[in-house]
Amino acid sequence: MPIVQLDEHLIDQIAAGEVVERPASVVKELVENAIDAGASRIEIATASGGKTLLRVTDDGCGIPDVELALAVRRHCTSKLAGGLDEIATLGFRGEALPSIGSIARLSLRSRVRGAGEAYEIVVDHGHCDGPRPTALSRGTVVEVRDLFQRVPARLKFLKSDRAESSAITDVVRRLALAEPEIRFEISGPDRTTTVFDAARDMGERIAQVLGEELADNAVAIDAEREGIRLSGFAGLPTFSRGNSLQQFLFVNGRPVRDKMLVSALRGGYADVMARDRHPVAVLFLTLDPAFVDVNVHPAKADVRFRDPGLVRGLIVGALRQAFADSGLRSSSEGTAGILARMRAKADTVTPAPRRFDGFAPGGFAAPRQTPYDPGASPFRTLAETGDAGTPVFEAPPPAAPRHGASPAAFAGLADHGTADDAAAAPAPYPSQPATPDDFPLGAARAQLHGNYIVAETDTGLVIVDQHAAHERLVYEALKAAIHGKALASQMLLIPEIVDLPADDCDRLCDNAEDLAALGLRLERFGPAAIAVRETPAILGQADTARLVRDLADELAEFGTRDTVLSRIDHVAATIACHGSVRSGRILKLDEMNALLRQMERTPSASQCNHGRPTFIELGLADIEKLFGRR
Repeated sequence: MPIVQLDEHLIDQIAAGEVVERPASVVKELVENAIDAGASRIEIATASGGKTLLRVTDDGCGIPDVELALAVRRHCTSKLAGGLDEIATLGFRGEALPSIGSIARLSLRSRVRGAGEAYEIVVDHGHCDGPRPTALSRGTVVEVRDLFQRVPARLKFLKSDRAESSAITDVVRRLALAEPEIRFEISGPDRTTTVFDAARDMGERIAQVLGEELADNAVAIDAEREGIRLSGFAGLPTFSRGNSLQQFLFVNGRPVRDKMLVSALRGGYADVMARDRHPVAVLFLTLDPAFVDVNVHPAKADVRFRDPGLVRGLIVGALRQAFADSGLRSSSEGTAGILARMRAKADTVTPAPRRFDGFAPGGFAAPRQTPYDPGASPFRTLAETGDAGTPVFEAPPPAAPRHGASPAAFAGLADHGTADDAAAAPAPYPSQPATPDDFPLGAARAQLHGNYIVAETDTGLVIVDQHAAHERLVYEALKAAIHGKALASQMLLIPEIVDLPADDCDRLCDNAEDLAALGLRLERFGPAAIAVRETPAILGQADTARLVRDLADELAEFGTRDTVLSRIDHVAATIACHGSVRSGRILKLDEMNALLRQMERTPSASQCNHGRPTFIELGLADIEKLFGRR
């Protein structure tokens, strides 16, 4: 078949396929143009999921009549005055309007601020008509009808009207998060009207778009390193989702779906969230436009950083520091779940088969508790008083926090120890009366079903999973011991040779010094192979070839050595899980309080190594609701 020159209309249709994937792509391009025009109000109207109608109205600066014809021609733009190194706008390629006009009926009406009249231009599947005078008070209105009607190969691959409407909403939500000062409205006969009013700050806009629940279950992020700033909100590790749709990442105000940023986000949650769960986050990266390339793909959803390692390190470090600084916080989802189950499924709960020995350790039946006094400190000394021989038990005073105490100090709680081990070398009691703020987890009151510690706080009660909590304490102690110095390695009797492409070998050798600090010693073995001489001792009989290949893949994709770190941490997590106090172990009150006090001064103690919550808090108000008191 001979080579022929394609006609201009077919060329435009082919090029449009890179920009316009579905109706949501059209909305994204048009709303970005409105934002670049300085709009304060943007209205989006749709019909049939955007297939038959898309209309975007804004009150921006408008387009002069003499430039309307240029606006719908390919590679015409007003946004590249500073070149590709100084891109400060969302749009810049000059392809959106001509691409849309080649596969639909496009009308563009605009009136410049201060102009006497408005003008309109119409593009019908590549054929341009206008400009001509029209009626419009201010701003710009772009109307797109019959999208892909003359390109049936694309039309038949579109999803249902509801799915396309949902995709449009998601696009607008992301842009609304990036621009809190702009009012957005989405309406149409195929949907319920959604309005995001102009917000005072980012927190208010996040509450509008994602709901108040995230604000109640997130930590604020604000960090800067070498001119790159990271801000926003990250959900608690226990406030997770089954997919990544609730991750909103922005670079200089541009919504992106960059795989390096997603990987960095997961790295920040690496040992506090289950692998099959996904974090909820709204994060903004702000940096010099010269240090990031947004001209990677026509959809502008991918970016490339000049120093990806610096960006990744900032995200991972900021997230981990924020979680460490946030202290003990449990997700409100746990409390809501408890209340819902207690109301709806109370009659379906099957208790564990065990003999009920009373709430006080030691088998006293039907103990009588002193009435709760909100004004008194919940931390009182152990007393055995009462009439008719009935003892009254109150929690012993908890040990005062000791600076530098190791989580291993309570290793006696593990099954291989004895109950008395936990009380060995006790810390001195506080010289001054404790306050509720000193001990947010309160004082232990009882142990239920051999696994759950019930503690009383100044504002309610806390239920602690003793195995999950102690597992986190042991894990953090192991990590501190492992990563506090160069890891021990075991020398292989015969070096293992791993065949790899030359590029992978180069990347591994470039990182050989860092890998040696983790106990993995390797060197080049010919042009396309790596010789592994030592492996981290903690990994035992590791699959060396697989470890090296996974590490090479990660270095190629992200430039990090997290594969080795994650495997070492996995071993530590396994040891912590098997070395922690088991479910069913009966604890004394002083052991329970010792566990609570250690949780209060251990980072990430709100969740275990598998991402499950270690405790759930029930406020007094929630308890009163259950009993109809309010």
